[in-house]
Amino acid sequence: MRRFVISLVSAAAAVFAQDWPEFRGPGGQGISAATGLPSEWSEKKNIAWKTPVAGRGWSSPVIAAGKIWLTTAADVEGKPSARSLRLLAFDESTGKQIRDIAIFELDNAGKQHAKNSFASPTPILDKASGFVFVHFGVLGTAAVRAETGEIAWKVTLPTYEHVHGGGGSPVVWRDLLIVACDGVDTQYVVALEKTTGKVRWRKDRPAGNMAFSTPLIIEAAGKTQLISPSAHRTISYDPATGAEFWRVEYGDGFSNVPRPVFAHGFVYLCTGFYKPQLLAVRPDGAGNVTETHIAWRADRGVPLTPSPIVAGNEIMMVSDNGILSNLDARTGKLNYQERLGSSFSASPLLAGGHLYWPSEDGVTTVIEPGREFRKLATNAVEGQTFASLAVSGKSLILRSSTHLYRISSGDR
Repeated sequence: MRRFVISLVSAAAAVFAQDWPEFRGPGGQGISAATGLPSEWSEKKNIAWKTPVAGRGWSSPVIAAGKIWLTTAADVEGKPSARSLRLLAFDESTGKQIRDIAIFELDNAGKQHAKNSFASPTPILDKASGFVFVHFGVLGTAAVRAETGEIAWKVTLPTYEHVHGGGGSPVVWRDLLIVACDGVDTQYVVALEKTTGKVRWRKDRPAGNMAFSTPLIIEAAGKTQLISPSAHRTISYDPATGAEFWRVEYGDGFSNVPRPVFAHGFVYLCTGFYKPQLLAVRPDGAGNVTETHIAWRADRGVPLTPSPIVAGNEIMMVSDNGILSNLDARTGKLNYQERLGSSFSASPLLAGGHLYWPSEDGVTTVIEPGREFRKLATNAVEGQTFASLAVSGKSLILRSSTHLYRISSGDR
């Protein structure tokens, strides 16, 4: 294992090495401190268990206290437009389903993109409150007691037309649950009190368009910042109040999905559709920093859906049509490009000295970090994979369109 991989992992990842509490894990950037993870698997190899998952949902698994949580949207018999939005829990050791909680029952769930689901945002586990927070976009948000499965509160946020269905996941900061709500008609960020669901603050965004990205909380320039991409701009907020620190504009960019990453003193942002770019932005400015704080930008092979990942001195990304790009994270210089496959939506994982890249076809390509392309394995499971991988001890947790897998080689 290369030493620089270990140096990347944050203190939070070291403390919660056995938990995977939110979208992209501890720190929200797809990096795990785990070792001993498998690099090869198939339906007949290195599968500790495999269990069916009812309904349709692309939310990624989250893990704590021996339970794996995810959401799903189940059909309602005799009602083609209706959906039951549910929170499921599985025993981490055996794969047995131990919770099936109906959160919202909707006679008409509305519209969604053909590639989306009504349960795409990833839940978030909060040790301080003991809650599992679930978010279904405009369809509703709720807090569930992890110990008992009891619904503590649920709310429907002020309506917005999201067109393609929900996508962005919530984040937790201190006593707040923060959600970005970006539709074609209304765009805002809202902070809810964790214990009650009541609105603490709401920040309306400038007129824009829809977006589906998950915010990232960072410590930079001597303050805590909530980095929240939206259509045409990304804004840094004070998570305590919603006050704006800085913003960067990118014109035509909208339908933003990738979550930002933060390393080497830069926030890395994907600007969305039409003219997708990867921007490296210094987060120490004030006001509109478009002309002053973009250190470099790249416009080849930039993803519309998967998030990028930083591995040592390289930033890597895979485009939706399967082109893998490796760039110098400090300068943006291209090290290499390689084709991995044909279609990608899930975000990558860096763990145990390996990079994992799941495709929509159920195939995960495993490569070594570094400035040269080195493929280690190509691994297939049944069904599609739109959810991102999670890590549990020495195992990978993978959600396909039909099943949940624990992938482990030898000692778990």
